[in-house]
Amino acid sequence: MTAGQKPLRGRVVLDLTTALAGPYATLLLAGLGATVIKIENPATGGDSSRNNAPYLGEGGLRPDRGSAEDMSVSVIARARNKQSITLNLKQSAARAVFLELVEHADIVVENYAAGTADRLGIGHEACKQVNPRIIYASISGFGAQGAPGSGKAMDSIIQALSGVMFTSGEPDSDPVRVGLPVADLLAPLFAVIGVLSAVIEVEQGGTGQQVDVSMLGALTSLLSIEPFDAFEQLGLPTRTGRTLPRLAPFGLFPAADGWVALCAPTDTFAAGVFRALGTPELADDPRFRTRDRRVGNATDLHAQIDEWTSKHTTEEIVALLAEQGVPAAPVREPADAIHDDLVRQRGEVVDLEHPDYGATARVSGPGLPIRFSESAAGFDRPAPRLGEHTDEILRTLLGYDAEQIAALRQNGAL
Repeated sequence: MTAGQKPLRGRVVLDLTTALAGPYATLLLAGLGATVIKIENPATGGDSSRNNAPYLGEGGLRPDRGSAEDMSVSVIARARNKQSITLNLKQSAARAVFLELVEHADIVVENYAAGTADRLGIGHEACKQVNPRIIYASISGFGAQGAPGSGKAMDSIIQALSGVMFTSGEPDSDPVRVGLPVADLLAPLFAVIGVLSAVIEVEQGGTGQQVDVSMLGALTSLLSIEPFDAFEQLGLPTRTGRTLPRLAPFGLFPAADGWVALCAPTDTFAAGVFRALGTPELADDPRFRTRDRRVGNATDLHAQIDEWTSKHTTEEIVALLAEQGVPAAPVREPADAIHDDLVRQRGEVVDLEHPDYGATARVSGPGLPIRFSESAAGFDRPAPRLGEHTDEILRTLLGYDAEQIAALRQNGAL
């Protein structure tokens, strides 16, 4: 590989996804250099995120679409480095075109409800018949086997079922929805890991296969990193609130001008906290001398830290704790966090641009948070208009002529 090239260059991905979980997976593959062909339904206006407010256009940012040229910020972020082709896969002619594309592809990614792709005739079995080396990634709420009822799931449904909503918040308080759509974002990470593993398998002489990732499974698997069932059996708190008693001192503490996050569960870090408070003798106090004793007296310990932090600014608190080698940071608002110089310099957050008008307002979106010592990665092409590359792909990849394309369009297949 030549230095500066993207590692997945030359790989062709057929992107059947919509909304967030699937499009984020294919965004990552696109950022790593794959040619991602986004297949959208012309009858429904394409990816559902094309209709997510807010919108960016010639006049800047607005809460509703003012003209046909305005594009959803969601799709501007999620469709970068992708090509868009329209296919109405409910029509047999469109399905035939799709299966021709599969012959030229390496990877298919879909996030339909379980069973939908098979009913359309574009599932894993249909695809492997035309290309045995195809890697077919399915991201769904509950897995390819389906689930009771509709089997459909949104992020909030998965958060509710996973138990995550009862990990945050004070004990006995209402369940708390995590502000980020964590299920929609975790499942595609596992899907990409699975896809890349399957790519290696094919390169080593193996066959193509289906990569099946469940949103519920991904989120619940991570939840189980913490032994919540053991905590419950021992009578330990399972909800953390702003402090985490079983790791005291640990949590969020009020400052005179905001909040500070403090993580000091070890003896060394705890001693640093006591020095910052001006009470180094607490390190020898029988209540706080060891980790277990600090946990047993967490309420008293955290109350003393509250009293101290409330008298100082976040800047003062972080500086005093850093001087003692204690991990601490101000609690930022999201808008402040995404303009951090470090993540900007590393390209982990970037400015988004309208494909026609450029950056008519400052709007941020995800970069590719992976840096290679030799390879390139990231996004250098704007999101496409719906169906922008249909004719080009049919001509160059499948060899269709203008008459064939016109006939497909006339019949409603495109």
